[in-house]
Amino acid sequence: MNEGTKYLGIDFGLRRIGIAVSDESKSYAFQREHLLNEKDIFEKLIKLIKSENVSDIIIGYPLKFNLEKTHSTDDVDKFKTTLENFLKKYTLNCEIHFLDERLTSSLAQYSLNNSGLSKKKRQEKGLVDSIAAQIILQDYLDTIKNKT
Repeated sequence: MNEGTKYLGIDFGLRRIGIAVSDESKSYAFQREHLLNEKDIFEKLIKLIKSENVSDIIIGYPLKFNLEKTHSTDDVDKFKTTLENFLKKYTLNCEIHFLDERLTSSLAQYSLNNSGLSKKKRQEKGLVDSIAAQIILQDYLDTIKNKT
């Protein structure tokens, strides 16, 4: 674990990308504003990676309950490959990890439903995506802590 760096959590979607960032101690994940998955998405991610001093990127990996790939798994694989190429282009040394994301969107929606936020706010798709990214990243951080 690099001191002073943070981890970036990503919940990939074809329309929106949920974003979360850890603290420097890599103990807690905090949601950030989601990003629209548009043509400049990788430039936006590079800017975020630089500004937050990110050393590791954790991407939610969509699998079925029987561990088979879903219709979205290939899209996530392509996203990872393109992100790796952008990291090389900008000479950023970030490790990319996948984390099984089964049920994260459901957990995110459940969390929102019980948050006390207005119904209109709870229905914002981008908020669900960012909370899902926070859950993915927090699961990863907790797994690391439990291994050490």
